[in-house]
Amino acid sequence: MKNKVFRILVGSFILISLLLSVYVNQNWLWFTVFIGVNLIQSGFTKWCLLETILSKLGLKD
Repeated sequence: MKNKVFRILVGSFILISLLLSVYVNQNWLWFTVFIGVNLIQSGFTKWCLLETILSKLGLKD
């Protein structure tokens, strides 16, 4: 369950940041970069802040 919610949230964050960069300000692309860097970092370290937050909110694997 947590994995499904994680993927939905990350995908939504990327799409929202892209829409905001087109319609509001191009600096929202930095949020997209932040998400990408965090995904790469979690691939190397096997740790992700969003997963920790979702666990504390009570979502189970």
